[in-house]
Amino acid sequence: MVQVSRRTGFTGSALIRLLARLTDIEVPEPKQAFADRLSQWLGWTDAISLSAALNGNPAIASSSGARASGIAEEREFTRVRTALANAIADDTRNAPVDTTADFAAHRRRYLARQQAMEASIGPLRGRLRSTLASRSPDMARLAAVDVVMEQVLSAQEHRLLAAVPAMLEKHFERLRQAEVDTDPEAGPGAWLDVFRKDMHDVLLAEMDIRFQPVEGLLEALRTR
Repeated sequence: MVQVSRRTGFTGSALIRLLARLTDIEVPEPKQAFADRLSQWLGWTDAISLSAALNGNPAIASSSGARASGIAEEREFTRVRTALANAIADDTRNAPVDTTADFAAHRRRYLARQQAMEASIGPLRGRLRSTLASRSPDMARLAAVDVVMEQVLSAQEHRLLAAVPAMLEKHFERLRQAEVDTDPEAGPGAWLDVFRKDMHDVLLAEMDIRFQPVEGLLEALRTR
C-alpha cells in the first residue's frame, strides 16, 4: 500500500494539514499576518461596509427570553452539527466498493455533503446573528460585522473549498495505481478502505472550517 508522507512544522487549519499530507504537497509558512492577508481580500466598498458595521449604532430588538433563547441556540447548533457528521459517516459506510469505478461517484458524494453543509450552516449562522442582535449594542454590532465578513469571504471560501474534490481525485488515483504497482493480487477494495477513511476525515475537517464563524457567534452569545 502506498505510504503518504506526514509533514509537520507548518501552521494552518486541520483541513490544510490533511490535504497537504494526502497530496504530498509542501505548504510553506505564511509570510504575512492573517490581518494583512485578509486586507487583500477587501475591496474599497467592503472596507466601507465593514467600517459602517464597526462604528454604527444598531437598534436593539427587545428579547424577554434571552436565557431560554441561548439554550435553544446551543441545542440547534448541536443538532445541526450532529446531523451533518452522521450524514458524512453514513456516506462513508455506503461508499461504492467497485475497485474498477472511477472517481465520479465519490465526487458526487463530496459535492452533496458540501451542499448540505451550506444549506444547514448558513441559516444557523443567521439565526445566531439575530439572537445576538437582541442582546446589547456590542452584540448587535458584532452581528452586523459578521454579515459583512460573510459577504466578503464567502466567495473566497467557495473558491477554495471547490478545489478540494479535485485534490481528492488525485489522491484516489494515486492510491489505486500504487496498489496495482505494489501488489497486483491484493484483495479487492483494500485501497478503497484507505481512501474512504481519508475522504471522511477531509469532510469533517471542512465541516470544522465552515463551523468556525458559527462557533465564534455562539461563544459571544455564551458571554451574555
